[in-house]
Amino acid sequence: MAEKELEAIKTKLKQLKKKPPANLDAQFSEANDAVFSKFDCLTCANCCKTTSPMLFEKDIERLSKHLKMRPGAFIEQYLFLDTDGIYAFRQTPCPFLGGDNYCSVYEHRPKACREYPHTNMRKMHTLLSLAEKNLAICPAIAKIIQRIENA
Repeated sequence: MAEKELEAIKTKLKQLKKKPPANLDAQFSEANDAVFSKFDCLTCANCCKTTSPMLFEKDIERLSKHLKMRPGAFIEQYLFLDTDGIYAFRQTPCPFLGGDNYCSVYEHRPKACREYPHTNMRKMHTLLSLAEKNLAICPAIAKIIQRIENA
C-alpha cells in the first residue's frame, strides 16, 4: 500500500476515534461483508504467519479434543502463557497453517481466529485502535476502512 494511502486511512481512523458516527457498527459490518466477498484470505494468510491468537479455555478444550490430546498436553506442546496471563501459540507461523495457507484445524480454530480481523464486531468504536494495529497485518482492513464514511 502506498504511504500516502496508508496515512489517509490512519487519518480517517483518528477522525472516527474522535467522533464515531452512530451507525459505525453497521458501516463496518457492510464494509466487512463487501470486502470479504471478494478477498481470498488463502492468498495471504498473513495473520496466521505473523501473529498468535489468544486462546481461551474453550478453545483449548475444542482443539485438544479434535487432536485427541489431553488439554495439558496440548498446552505443553503448543502454547505459552504471555505476560497478561493469556495463552497463545508458541510459534509463528501458526503450527496448524499448511504450506498452501489452509488451516488444518479450521473447523476447530480459536475464537480469535474466527473473528479476525475483528472488523465485524459490536462496539467497533472500542476496536479502532486494534484495527489500526492490524493494518500492518491484514490488507483487507485498509479496504474496509476506505468504505467507512467519516463522522
